[in-house]
Amino acid sequence: MEKVKWGKTGLSVTRSAFGALPIQRLSKQDAVRLLNMAYDNGINFYDTARAYSDSEEKLGCAFHDKRDDLIIATKTQCKNPQEFWEHLNISLEKLQTDYIDIYQFHNIEQIPLENSPLYECMLKAKEEGKIRHIGVTCHKLFNARTAMNSGLYETIQYPLSALSSAEEIGFARECGDKEIGVIAMKALAGGMLKSAAFSMAYLRAIPQVIPIWGFQFEHELREVLELEKMPPPLDEAMLEAIAECRGELNGDFCRGCGYCMPCAVDIKINWIARMPQLLRRAPYKPFYTPEWKKELAKVENCTECGSCMERCPYELKITDLLQKSAEDYKKFGQEHGFDLI
Repeated sequence: MEKVKWGKTGLSVTRSAFGALPIQRLSKQDAVRLLNMAYDNGINFYDTARAYSDSEEKLGCAFHDKRDDLIIATKTQCKNPQEFWEHLNISLEKLQTDYIDIYQFHNIEQIPLENSPLYECMLKAKEEGKIRHIGVTCHKLFNARTAMNSGLYETIQYPLSALSSAEEIGFARECGDKEIGVIAMKALAGGMLKSAAFSMAYLRAIPQVIPIWGFQFEHELREVLELEKMPPPLDEAMLEAIAECRGELNGDFCRGCGYCMPCAVDIKINWIARMPQLLRRAPYKPFYTPEWKKELAKVENCTECGSCMERCPYELKITDLLQKSAEDYKKFGQEHGFDLI
């Protein structure tokens, strides 16, 4: 599998990486099998987080005897130095390793800068050999630019896909110019893209960008592995397909990240806000069940407290999206002959 020398880190990473958030939903046996399948087919970069329940533990179980062949990134949502060291030591234990290749601040609202207590912790951990490179993850472009312009971070993780704006792509190119490695999360735009080929072609054209594909099922991994054998070109036909996809998803859409949760009245916001897209871009019949009808009915209980919008990293008008989704669900069901009473 093709590798690239990745910015100032000097690491040699595969152009496709394994996003290990979804494996928290698998049994340990199934997760280890999927991880080893990725390893056996050449993927050498794996991204996880302390916040992903038992994801780190599953990586440790799969790779404890292959450590030197891998690049492992994990993250901390620490709020103070004490939590930093607690999280780091737990991650090292769960991953069954003495060091972490890339240690990232995980979606922190205010980017730790020079002389801040948290950034000083990163420097000390690096000096002690517990981490090798310092990174940060951001969902807001302003924060990502702050990290880039600080010159303090070797990698920045940010949502990038074939649906990204020109401003976001410009940011990624600037990172490349500064030799900052970019980890592209949500390369399938939260499941809104039908194929990994779109983003693989689109992002591969930007130096220093490495997509982390979130794998839960073998067929998802096999799709990326097959594409890696002959990466799709960003030709006229691909650009037309991407343009068509953008047209279908015109306007604000939910990526399903879940940062809006939990909801005070138990609405499954990160599912219902993107229900119109799911109905049209995935098999829709599984969403017309008594259980899902009850979930959609909960939208009527929304108090418009605004807490979900305060937490949304994309600054979406979630209350409006929920109402539109509930109305669309009824209309779509009537058009396809589903009894919604």
